[in-house]
Amino acid sequence: MQLSSDPRRVDRERRYKPPPPSSAPTEDLTTDYMNILGMVFSMCGLMMRLKWCAWTSVFCSSISFANSRITDDTKQIVSSFMLSISAVVMSYLQNPGPMSPPWSPVT
Repeated sequence: MQLSSDPRRVDRERRYKPPPPSSAPTEDLTTDYMNILGMVFSMCGLMMRLKWCAWTSVFCSSISFANSRITDDTKQIVSSFMLSISAVVMSYLQNPGPMSPPWSPVT
């Protein structure tokens, strides 16, 4: 078996040049959005006693905590996480039965 010629085009090669340091990267707002969603879902879980809202708030708060940077406000992230944990605890204290999915019929 013979190898064919090299398919790479030498005239199309370009040397990598790193971007200049003056260009700032775009800010990732995932942490902020998940923090707000976590707070909204935890308040819905507390006020309406919806367990799936409380668990969704825990999920959003953990994503917010995992994506946070050192420069982010840690007090707000920790308070959002604690609010979501309290929403789960309070929803199970008020109704200790298993969680029913939101799409299931109410009996």
